[in-house]
Amino acid sequence: MDLGSKAGKHLKFKETYDRNTKIYTYEMTIVKVVDGDAGGYRCEVTAKDKCDSCTFDITVEGTLQYRKSVKGDAGEDAGDLDFSGLLKKRKKEEPTEPEVDVWEILKNAKPCDYEKIAFQYGITDLRGMLKRLKMMRKVEPKKSDAFIRKLEPAYSVEKGKKIVMSVELTDDNAQVKWLKNGQEIKPSAKYLFESIGGIRKLIINRSTLSDDAAYECVVGEEKCFTEVFVQEPPVTITKLLDDIHVVVGERVEFEVEVSEEGANVIWMKDGVELSRDGKYRFKKDGKKHWLIINEASKEDIGTYCVCTNGGQSKAELEVEDKELEVLQSIADLTVKAAEQAVFKCEVSDEKVTGRWFKDGVEVIPGKRIKMTHIGRVHKLTIDDVKPEDAGDYTFVPDGYALSLSAKLNFLDPPKIHLDTTGSMVSKNTIIVVAGNKLRLDVEITGEPAPTVCWRKGSAEGRVRVESRKNLSSFVIEGAERGDEGLYCITVTNPAGEDKADLNIRVVDVPDAPENVRCTGVGEDTASMLWDPPKFDGGAPIKGYLMERKKKGSSRWTKLNFDIYESTVYEAKKMIEGVFYEMRVFAVNGIGVSQPSATSKPFMPIAPTSEPTRLVVDDVTDNTCALKWLPPDRVGAGGVDGYIIEYCLEGGSEWVQANEVPVEKNMYRVRGLQVGEKYLFRVSAVNIAGRSPPAEIKQGVTIREITERPKIRLPRQLRTKFIKKVGEKVNLVIPFQGKPRPVVNWFKDGTPLDSSLANVRNSEVDSILFIRQATREHSGEYTLSVHIENMEDKATIEIQIVEKPGPPVAVTVTDVWGFNAALEWKPPKDNGNCDITGYTVQKADMKAKEWFTVYEHNRRPSCTVSDLVMGNEYTFRIFSENICGLSDDAGASKNTAVIAKTGLHYKPQPFKERDMSSSPKFITPLVDRSVVAGYNTAISCAVRGYPRPKIIWMKNKMIIGADPKFLMQNNQGVLTLNIRKPSLFDGGQYICKAVNELGEDQVECRLEVRGNQPENTHIPSRAPKIYVQRYEQLLAPLVKMC
Repeated sequence: MDLGSKAGKHLKFKETYDRNTKIYTYEMTIVKVVDGDAGGYRCEVTAKDKCDSCTFDITVEGTLQYRKSVKGDAGEDAGDLDFSGLLKKRKKEEPTEPEVDVWEILKNAKPCDYEKIAFQYGITDLRGMLKRLKMMRKVEPKKSDAFIRKLEPAYSVEKGKKIVMSVELTDDNAQVKWLKNGQEIKPSAKYLFESIGGIRKLIINRSTLSDDAAYECVVGEEKCFTEVFVQEPPVTITKLLDDIHVVVGERVEFEVEVSEEGANVIWMKDGVELSRDGKYRFKKDGKKHWLIINEASKEDIGTYCVCTNGGQSKAELEVEDKELEVLQSIADLTVKAAEQAVFKCEVSDEKVTGRWFKDGVEVIPGKRIKMTHIGRVHKLTIDDVKPEDAGDYTFVPDGYALSLSAKLNFLDPPKIHLDTTGSMVSKNTIIVVAGNKLRLDVEITGEPAPTVCWRKGSAEGRVRVESRKNLSSFVIEGAERGDEGLYCITVTNPAGEDKADLNIRVVDVPDAPENVRCTGVGEDTASMLWDPPKFDGGAPIKGYLMERKKKGSSRWTKLNFDIYESTVYEAKKMIEGVFYEMRVFAVNGIGVSQPSATSKPFMPIAPTSEPTRLVVDDVTDNTCALKWLPPDRVGAGGVDGYIIEYCLEGGSEWVQANEVPVEKNMYRVRGLQVGEKYLFRVSAVNIAGRSPPAEIKQGVTIREITERPKIRLPRQLRTKFIKKVGEKVNLVIPFQGKPRPVVNWFKDGTPLDSSLANVRNSEVDSILFIRQATREHSGEYTLSVHIENMEDKATIEIQIVEKPGPPVAVTVTDVWGFNAALEWKPPKDNGNCDITGYTVQKADMKAKEWFTVYEHNRRPSCTVSDLVMGNEYTFRIFSENICGLSDDAGASKNTAVIAKTGLHYKPQPFKERDMSSSPKFITPLVDRSVVAGYNTAISCAVRGYPRPKIIWMKNKMIIGADPKFLMQNNQGVLTLNIRKPSLFDGGQYICKAVNELGEDQVECRLEVRGNQPENTHIPSRAPKIYVQRYEQLLAPLVKMC
C-alpha cells in the first residue's frame, strides 16, 4: 500500500539533501503509534529507469505505566531529580479517558465511514483493515433474493485509473440503479453501464478525487453497498526554498514548486502553521506556491517550512535594521564659465548633518561658496564658476560610514583649425589617385576633450581615424572609387561643436568598354562596334586599343598602337572561314582599363550565290507554293536559311513572306489575293548576309483551281469493322478535293444523328468518334464528299458485339452405363455475332464442384462419358462467340443418376473414448535469473480433463488479485507475467493444477538481480519473445492432450 497519499497528522514525510555529501535523506514520522502501525514497511527509490528499495519491520508493544510518587505537572523540563513541580500550583488530575476498541466501532459502522474512522484512529493499511473486518464477521450474512454476488466491501484505485464494480443477479432481466452518495448515476462518457446475462457492471473511467465516495447498487427493494478509495499520488517538492536576507520594511517572497498542479501545501514558521491574516499572504499559480510578507520586521526572523504529503523544504529568513538611506545622491555637473553650480543630495534622516570636501580638502564657505541644510536636503552652491573650481566634490554624513561624490566639469567650446573652415560654399578639394595613401591631420582644441566624428555625406566613410592630444587624423589606405565624395569632420563637447568639410576626389583608370559585337563581315574583313565604359575614372576618355585572336587560341594580336578615338572599327586582313574573337581597352589620363568581355565568335565570309531553279509548284485561291535548289557557290559559312519575298506585278514594294529564314527548299506563300499577278524572289542567308535573289520573271496569277473529290478509304475499313460493347470507335478517313469539299455522314441511308456519334471535319479528312459503343451503333455508315456537282462516297459496315446469352432448354436425354446424353438449344441472344461453340461442365451433387467436359463444342448436343457409379450428376453449358463465354450458364433441368451394381457398405459401430485424466505437467517451470525493473514471465504446460483449476503461489503463499502479476492460460500453456520485478519479487514460485481426479504441481526459483551498468542493454521484450516461442513448442503437445 502506498503511504504517500496518507500523509497528514498521523504520518509525516521529510526529504533533505546535503549539498556537500550529495546525499538525500528520507524520513517517515509516525505520530502517536497505535497497534495498527505494526507490520512490514518498504521504502522504494526510483530514478529514471533504475529502482532500489529496503525493508524494515515495526513492532508495537504495550506501554508501561509508572506510578508517580509526586503529583503535579513538572512540564517539559521535568526529570528524575527535578522538583519544580512541587513549587507550582497543584492541579486536579483529570480523569483518563477509557480505552476505545476501534474494531468494535468499525464493525458497527457503515462502509462509507471506514476511511474517516481509520484516519481518526491512525489506521493506514486500509486493505489490511478490510481483511480483518471480514474475518471478524463470523455471522453468516442474510441470503439475498436478488443478488448472487454483491459488491466488494471496498475498492481501492489510484487517481486517473479505471474502476470496475460488478454484481451478479438472480434475474437476468432485472433492472438496477447505481447510486453515488445517495444520488443516482446517469450513463455518460465517465460512467459506463454493462449488462452481460445476470452480471451488471459500473465502470468509472479516469477516476478523480471526487470519485472517492460510497456507492450503492439497488435492485427492487434490495441494496448492496461499497466504498471507493481513490489514492492521490504523493506531492513532492521539485524546487526547494531559498534563504532570504532583507532589511526591515522590505517585501519577502518565499517561492516553492511542487509536482502537481493545484496541490495543497502547509506553510509553517518555527514549527507553527501560518494562517491567512493581514501579515501573511499565500499565493499559488499552477505548480508554484508563494508565501508573501509585505513589510518584514525583526519578529519575522526564523525558519520557514513548506510541507506537502510527500516532503517538505525549509529556509531561513534574516531581517536587519535599516541603514541611512540616500533618497537622492549628488550628480556630476558640467558648467561653463561664470555659470552657477549646485550640488544637492537628500537622505532619509532630517537630523543628520554633514561636511563637504573638494579633492579631499574640506570646503570653507565664502562669498561664492554657500552650504545649506533644510530638512533632509543638503546643498553646496558655487557662484561664478571658474576653471580652478573643477574637481571631485564629496558629502560625508556625520556618524555614518557613507560618502556621496560627484564631479564638477568646466567647459571650453571646441575648435577646428584648418586653412579653410566654416562655410559649406567654399570647399577644400583634395585629389588622390586610386591606390595611393591619403592622410590628413587636423588640429583640434576644446575642454573637455571634444569627441571627433568623421562622416562621408550622411553615412560614415571607409576611413581609419587616429586621435592624439589636440590632433585628429584620417587615413585612406589604397584609395578606391567608393572613397570619393564629401567628408565632414564634427567635433563636439558639452560646450558646443564645430564642423569642417573636405571634398575628396579619387581618379582612376576607366572601366572596360561594354557590348563588343560584330555588325557585319566581308570576305576578309569584319565591322566591330562597342559601347563606351560607364565610368571614365574621373578623367576624359582619350581613345581605345583593340586586340583579336582566333577562336580556341590564347594569343592576342594588337590591331592598333596609336589610340583610336571612335567606337566603330573595321578589322582587316583576316582569313575567310576562320572564327575570330575581339576585345577592347579604354584609355584616359591615368592609364589603360581592364579588357572588355570577349565578343561572340565571328567568321569573315562572303555571301553565297543566288538559289537556282526557282519554280512554282502549286497555286490555290490564296496561296502559292515555290520550290528551288541550293546556290551553286555556298562558301565556308554555309546556308542558314532562305528569305522569300513577293510583290504585285508592276509594283516596286517587296514584302517578306517569312519572318524567320526557312531551312527547306520549299515554301507556301499565304494570304494572296485571288485574281492578282505576283512576282516572287528567294535569297539565301548566312553569317555574311543575304545572297543575290533568284526571281521568277513572269507574273503568277492566283486563281481558284477545281479538283474532283475522292475518298481514300483505309484498308482496314474496307471489310466489316468489329468492336466490343463499351469500347471507343475512332475512324479517320482522308479525302482530297479543291475547293474544300462538303462532308456528310449517313447511317443505314438516313442522315447521322449527332447524339449517336461525334463527327469532326477538316480540309483533308473526316473523323467519326463514338466514346462508348453500344449495339445500336451497328449498321452501315456512308461518307459523302461533294464539290458542286461532283461527289464521292464510301460505305463502312460497323458491327458492335458482346458476350452471348446462356443456352436454353438444357436436358439430359439418355443415361446408359457410365454415359449421359445432353441436348440444348442456341441462346436467344447471340451477342450480335455468330455462336462459335459451347463449353460443357459437370458436377457431382455431393461435392458440388464443377469440371469442364468439352470446350468449343460446335453442335447443340454431346455425350458425357466416364461418370462415376453411384453418383448423381448435373450439367451446365456456356455459349461462346468472338467476345468469349457467356456470363451465365444454362443448367440442365434434370440430372443423370449412375446406378450402383449391388455393393453395400457396413460401417463399424463407434465407441467413444474416455478422455478423463488427472492433471499432469508435461513441461515444468525453469529457474530464472532476471534484472530488476524489466518485465519477465515464467511458463509451464499442463494437461488433464476435466480442465484443472490453476493456482499460483509465491513462497507457498497464494498470489491473489495483485495487479503486479498477470496469470494466463492458453490451451494448457500457463504463463505468469511479473510487471517490473524488484528485489523483493525473488523467491520460490509454485504452479498447482487441481481437478476432481487429482492434482499436480511444479516449482522454480526466480532470482532478481540489481540493474546492470548503463552500457549493458537488456531488451524489455525478451520475456515476451521467450513465452511466444515456448507456446509454439508446446502447441503440438497441447493438441495431443
